[in-house]
Amino acid sequence: MGRAIADFHMTGRADRLRVFSPVFEEDEIPLPTLFRKNEDMPEIERIALDMAIGKTLDVGAGAGCHSIVLQEKGIDVTAIDISPLSVETMKKRGVKNVKEQDFFTLEGEFDTILMLMNGIGIVGTLDRLPKFFRHLDKILAPGGQLLCDSSDISYVFMDEEGMIDISKEMAYYGEHSFWMQYKDTIGEPFDWLYIDADTLKQYAARNGYALEVVAEGEHYDYLARITKR
Repeated sequence: MGRAIADFHMTGRADRLRVFSPVFEEDEIPLPTLFRKNEDMPEIERIALDMAIGKTLDVGAGAGCHSIVLQEKGIDVTAIDISPLSVETMKKRGVKNVKEQDFFTLEGEFDTILMLMNGIGIVGTLDRLPKFFRHLDKILAPGGQLLCDSSDISYVFMDEEGMIDISKEMAYYGEHSFWMQYKDTIGEPFDWLYIDADTLKQYAARNGYALEVVAEGEHYDYLARITKR
C-alpha cells in the first residue's frame, strides 16, 4: 500500500492495488479514495472528524487525508502508520506530526483516537480485543474518546432464509486474512477484523468501556464512540 500511495502522490496515477483473500473474490482499493478531501468523504467519516477534540491520534493514517482535514480545523493531530512510504508521503503532503509507528507500541496520551476506514480492523481477531483495550487504557486521556467505524458483514454469509451460514472453521464471520499486491510487490498476509456493533459493545463493556453508535452508513457500516466507564 505504501508504494501505491507514494506513486499516486508523485504522478497522480497508479497501478491497481489488488486485495486477495481465501474467502472473497479479488478486490482492489481505489487510490484516489485515500487522497480525498473532506467534502468527498462518507458522512460517517465527516461526523467523526467533526467530533474530534483535543490532542488527536489518527491511526493507520495512510496518505493522511483525515489528518489534513483535522489540521485545517486547528486540531493538534498526530498521524501514525507502519508504512515508511506512507509516512514519507504524508510529510510531503504537509502533515505536520507523523510517526512510523505500530499502534500497539505507541506511547503518549490522547483526547481523541481515530480509527477510520475500518481502522479497528488492525486488531485482527476477537481474542485480541482485550489486549487492544488494555493498550487503550494506557494512551487514552481521562475523559477521552475512541472514534472508530466498522461494518457488520454478516449479510455476506446469509442464506435464502436469512440465516448466517459459515463454515465450522470460521470462529467469527468478521475474522479474515488478506494480502495485497501492487505491481510486483506482494505484501505479507495479515489478519483483519470486521466487527458488528453489538459484539464490539460487549467486548468494550467487559473491558471497562461504554460504546455508543453515533451514526450508521448505507452499507452495513457504523461509527462508534467508545469511552472509559
